[in-house]
Amino acid sequence: MLIAISGVLLGLLLLTFAADQFVVGATRVAARLRLSTIVIGALVIGFGTSAPEIVVSGLAAGRGQMDLAAGNVIGSNVANLTLVLGAAALVTPIAVRSRTLKREAPLSLAAVLLFAVLLQGGLSYLDGVVLGIVLLTSLAIILLSARGGDPVLEGEVVGYLSDALPHLGTESTRTVLALIAVLISAQTLVLSATEIAEALGVAEGFIGLTVVAIGTSLPELATAMQAARRKETGLIVGNLLGSNLFNATAVGTVISVAGPSHPVSASLAGPATWMMVAVATIAFVFMVTGTRVARTEGAVLLLGYLVVLPLLA
Repeated sequence: MLIAISGVLLGLLLLTFAADQFVVGATRVAARLRLSTIVIGALVIGFGTSAPEIVVSGLAAGRGQMDLAAGNVIGSNVANLTLVLGAAALVTPIAVRSRTLKREAPLSLAAVLLFAVLLQGGLSYLDGVVLGIVLLTSLAIILLSARGGDPVLEGEVVGYLSDALPHLGTESTRTVLALIAVLISAQTLVLSATEIAEALGVAEGFIGLTVVAIGTSLPELATAMQAARRKETGLIVGNLLGSNLFNATAVGTVISVAGPSHPVSASLAGPATWMMVAVATIAFVFMVTGTRVARTEGAVLLLGYLVVLPLLA
């Protein structure tokens, strides 16, 4: 048991560090290849920051552990809009850009709802195709709407670049080594989390909803809290909504292909999934009313997470 707990902690730490280095390396390689900042922000960083969820859930689905895989998606989406957004809003009110309300917010909410509906019957290859098409369509909408420039995407890219011109060989090596580390740490995390679930007699889905989901959301939490302390909140909501969009579509596509026809437990497809939809809806309402998430609204989101999640065990 102690070894399994150590494996989870080590896996989470290595996964967090490796995923961050992967995004840094991939972003700098893309910049060195002269890709536009809009493309880098929407595609490279979008996929890179979802790498922990993609790899962890993909490996779990491939092993037939669909509850762990889907639980990670649901738990990460819930944590992003309650734990992360709520904690950041307690530090300072979180501003919501009008472009975010018109673009990322509706796309993210629609993607989460679609994933919830498809999950009811167990994910299949066809569901993966549908989610993949929705992902590509969403990315096309984001790219087309940002052709005239997008401060959110451009600001996100700048945060990963250095003042000096990136060296292609160095950054390529960083990207490859980081990807290998992500794969190793994700495998360690999945195996250790499974062992803990068996030892404690709890469902794998609950481990995915809590331990694994919180762990894979740590980068978003750290980034959001740092931005909130500096009162640089313009990117927070867009990043979290983008993360949920990628989780529902990109990660959903991967687990549909990796573990088709494996059933999902009733507790996960029912209460947990619809809690995710409810959280996404409530957060959307908070964003629309007043174009910001106030401290009181952040407290509601955070309290909701702490109260509801234990009931899903």
